[in-house]
Amino acid sequence: MKARETLERLLRYGMTGGAAAIVDAGGFALLLAAGVGVAIAGSASFCVAAVVNYVLTSRFAFGQGRTVAGFFLFFVFALVGLAVNMGTTLGIIHWLGIPPFVAKVAGIGVAFLVNFALNATFVFRVRR
Repeated sequence: MKARETLERLLRYGMTGGAAAIVDAGGFALLLAAGVGVAIAGSASFCVAAVVNYVLTSRFAFGQGRTVAGFFLFFVFALVGLAVNMGTTLGIIHWLGIPPFVAKVAGIGVAFLVNFALNATFVFRVRR
């Protein structure tokens, strides 16, 4: 894949990921306000955001149709992203004492980069 094509996909992925990040952060904030613990709130909001992200990403960022197999692989890699996201979030809270919502936003950013690389390489790879 050419560098320009990768950059264009990354930008489109940024838009779809941005929408998913709003779902993730918003759901996280709502669940925290409802008294749900950080780890459960973060995991639940991430999973809902993963579904939103797949629907948007498959068509807009990578121009491919949605399939059950594609969603399964996407979700498996989303779980890797979840581990990165929550590891970052909990680490920042624990070691830096940063408020949970701010730490969650940082976790979303780190997981975004990991998930883009995995999706571009495996889930939505260009078949020539």
